[in-house]
Amino acid sequence: MASTNSPTPVLERLDRQGALDLFVQAPLGELMAAAHTVRTQRHPRPTVTFVCDTNPNYTNVCETRCRFCAFCRSADASDAYTLTPAQVAERVRRAADQGATTVLLQGGHNPAIRLKHWLAYIRAIRAAAPGIHIHPFSPAEYQFVARQEQTDPGAILQAVYDEGVRTIPGGGAEILSERVRQRIAPGKADTHQWLAVCEAAHRIGFRTTATMMFGHVETDAEIVDHLLLLRDLQDRTGGFTSFIPWSFKPGETPLGREINGPVHPAKYVRIIALARLVLDNFEHIQSSWFSENIAAGQLGLLAGANDFGGILIEEHVHRLAGHARSTTVEDVKTIIRRTGFTPVQRDANYRVLQTYEAPAAMGVLGKPE
Repeated sequence: MASTNSPTPVLERLDRQGALDLFVQAPLGELMAAAHTVRTQRHPRPTVTFVCDTNPNYTNVCETRCRFCAFCRSADASDAYTLTPAQVAERVRRAADQGATTVLLQGGHNPAIRLKHWLAYIRAIRAAAPGIHIHPFSPAEYQFVARQEQTDPGAILQAVYDEGVRTIPGGGAEILSERVRQRIAPGKADTHQWLAVCEAAHRIGFRTTATMMFGHVETDAEIVDHLLLLRDLQDRTGGFTSFIPWSFKPGETPLGREINGPVHPAKYVRIIALARLVLDNFEHIQSSWFSENIAAGQLGLLAGANDFGGILIEEHVHRLAGHARSTTVEDVKTIIRRTGFTPVQRDANYRVLQTYEAPAAMGVLGKPE
């Protein structure tokens, strides 16, 4: 690189200090431009992908009690619930009727849930909506259910794989730092366990996403370290499909009472750009309209991201934290076009399902030309 705080040109793999210098010191516009150049080299066609999905959380009972979560309930709470396989399947069927192609299936760490319940959910969904892609259970959930079954996560992963599942979501990563995890989620899978579950999944044959939740108690250095841990694992397995960051939503959460408001959207865009530059072995970087806002999502598409996330026909975790958003396929197509790209609908494996009409001319941030 030209200097440790200049993002252009990126001529070599970024090390920890180089990445940290860029993250902290580089002007945002220059960082975005460098990341967009790298994105264009990897994805020369001016397209942005999105997925039409649904996330019917199957239980809100959770004994982990993460301090950033407003969704979890104790088993005896008046509003605690655990859906039956038939109830989950019916929700997925309705979503499929509305155009969903993927179901993201996640829930709380409910001590009553075992592997047999997971397999029942998968089978019921497949019977009710045979064409939908099932994308179930985060690494933290695999770690939890393995503990309940008194086995290792690899055995649980293999059983799910044997049901025909081929992708799993990379939730529960938060920040891969034990200092942070002890403050925000001390009962959850630790850094080593989260990475180990992902590695085991990749070895079995799963593809997974990788995530980050920032904007709470982490440092800039811990953000960089998180990316480097993901890059190192990707070097070994090649099993990650995409990187998906989102900011902490203080809302009605215990941790929110200690945080001085949500993080500025510029930090989100900076992380998108840094991720594209650091994660040189990741094909896809997601910038989400849902987790942030439309403007931040659009800026992310000009800062290295090539994916706009999901429509999310049903979702509860963000909503209960006070972050409720909804959109339609037509809205997402319009937003992508107005940012200057051709919208492409994909599935959870990033296979193209449909390519839509290109923008009439290159628009930027909602200004059609």
